[in-house]
Amino acid sequence: MSITIDRRTALGGLVAAASLPLIGAAPPAPQRPGFIAMGDWGRGGSDHQRDVAVQMGLAMQGLDGGFVLAVGDNFYESGVASVDDPQWRTSFEDVYTNPALQRPWFVALGNHDYKTNPQAEVDYTAHSKRWRMPSRYYRVGPEEHGLTGTDLFVIDTSPLVHSYREKVEARIAVNVAGQDPATQLAWLDKALAASAAPIKLVAGHHTLRSGGSSHGDTPELVEQLLPILQRRGVLAYINGHDHDMQHIRRDGLDYICCGSGSQVRPVSAVEGTRFCLSRSGFALFTRTATGLGFAFRDFTGAEVYQAALGDRGRAAA
Repeated sequence: MSITIDRRTALGGLVAAASLPLIGAAPPAPQRPGFIAMGDWGRGGSDHQRDVAVQMGLAMQGLDGGFVLAVGDNFYESGVASVDDPQWRTSFEDVYTNPALQRPWFVALGNHDYKTNPQAEVDYTAHSKRWRMPSRYYRVGPEEHGLTGTDLFVIDTSPLVHSYREKVEARIAVNVAGQDPATQLAWLDKALAASAAPIKLVAGHHTLRSGGSSHGDTPELVEQLLPILQRRGVLAYINGHDHDMQHIRRDGLDYICCGSGSQVRPVSAVEGTRFCLSRSGFALFTRTATGLGFAFRDFTGAEVYQAALGDRGRAAA
């Protein structure tokens, strides 16, 4: 006995089969809430800045929502002069072009940004759909960034560094002279104390602990900032300034250096170092059921390190 299958039935069967998942095929990875962090980046696309930007865009496509945390030294060599400075286009708008990167950018000021007109970077917030620097230091809560149970505090570290104030002939000294470190630190202490979020993150430009060859630890931050972070149960301090990738676990905190948005410099292991690498790239953070996971990716998109961070101010072992 023969069975005849007409053309329409056969085609229908092929279409149905094509809609079925392949046996043994891995399902698409679920998207997780998260964000990208990087610093020391604005070089007109050079020194792997554009390569890093491409990989940031691809990584952001895998996040549910997401934002960029830029931890300072946003424009080399001397910041921007105004909201109309051409570097806004050559180092920012024309470099980070992936549609996935047209999301909020929460930005900190770095020492290079203080060399011309740091206030212009605050003012650009009113001229951009994605640049967010409402003031020189500020809090970002879940209602703005989308990560449940997470408070982010962006601070302005240059006024805390004594050496900038001592170089009275330099423009950076003139700019930091108008800032009040005690007021900023009091604000941070009070804001952290008021936060009920199980995950508290603080981001600033300068290192606190670091094995970077150019800077290393910043003594003023160890003295003034670290006690506040410890007292208020901060999970991690995220920074740039040293041009590398680092994960240091020390003092009851996780220090994550991602000052590798373009040019890099040598780095070595120090007390508490879990990972360090001199290579252009960025950090990718994802919200998990118990806290935060993060990974470093380089300018080719390769994942070079990953770790889990615990919540409630204590690092996961």
